[in-house]
Amino acid sequence: MRIAIATDAWAPQVNGVVRTLRTTVNALIERGHDVELITPQQFFTVPMPGYREIRLAVAPRFGARRALKEFNPDIVHISTEGPIGWSARAWCLSQNKPFTSAFHTRFPDYASVRTGLSPDRFWPIMRRFHAPSKAVLAATPGLMTELAERGIPQTRLWSRGVDTQVFHDKQPPLDCLAHLPRPLFLCVGRVAKEKNLEAFLQCKVTGSKVVVGDGPMLDELRTKCPGAHFTGALQGTDLAGAYTAADVFVFPSKTDTFGLVLIEALACGVPVAGYPVAGPMDIAGIDGRGPNSDLERPIGALNDDLALAMTQALSCNRNDAAAYGRTFSWDRCTSQFEDALESAIAAQALEIA
Repeated sequence: MRIAIATDAWAPQVNGVVRTLRTTVNALIERGHDVELITPQQFFTVPMPGYREIRLAVAPRFGARRALKEFNPDIVHISTEGPIGWSARAWCLSQNKPFTSAFHTRFPDYASVRTGLSPDRFWPIMRRFHAPSKAVLAATPGLMTELAERGIPQTRLWSRGVDTQVFHDKQPPLDCLAHLPRPLFLCVGRVAKEKNLEAFLQCKVTGSKVVVGDGPMLDELRTKCPGAHFTGALQGTDLAGAYTAADVFVFPSKTDTFGLVLIEALACGVPVAGYPVAGPMDIAGIDGRGPNSDLERPIGALNDDLALAMTQALSCNRNDAAAYGRTFSWDRCTSQFEDALESAIAAQALEIA
């Protein structure tokens, strides 16, 4: 296939969307597909309000159209609902070209956190954006159900995987964390309001709290929480070393669609703790024994009392966590992506016929 992927999220951003796309693009090329990327790096950009780390393409419509016309893809995958995503969508509709889309980010919930308005005010935008998509790729069955209830029914499962050559339980702990007082509770993610990091930092537990990541609230939280440790963003083996240095990985977000960092932590042998919400429940399950409660022993704990979940997760076995984390395969995820795109092409051909 000739696949064009349009995304507003790309390097130098460090987040789960970018890592998912990078891994998928590499795997698609290895499988013999031709892949063309349309990213903010090809346009003039400005910082996103409230997120200086995220840069948005300014007026990308004509540049996106030109790139898509020159590449002449069999199908377009639109990863984000930003300026590049809307531009690619418009080109596909004008050219009767099939496209798939993805629901990576709970934009209505993020917007609600930042504006104080109800998420319901923003869902019509999501429905409009995804309505012409041949398939909306979602990371979990739970998210697929939620999207259907919100008026976006044409979903396909596109899960997430772990690079087990990097994220495994034999990685040496990161030196700067190895000697902190125990137990060590770790959180990895964008340091922003919607990630609910303050809930983690306010938990009254014994030990050390570490935050890995960058974002608009970093300076504020460093000032508010002088007892916590902030490393900034880490990648690759440094990030894996931060995971293996921890006793429990804490995921305080209530707005994520999946939580790639959860399965990376598990693969590194770190039990997880979080709230019983979508994302953590789709990975750890309400009882910590997986979403189907079929694991022999818990690999983490979820509780509305986050401090209690953190304490309960300390009793989980690291070998159990690592074994479960290794089951998340990028190869399987790439096959899901391929199948969704091939089905979309076939459906478009039937409509034309």
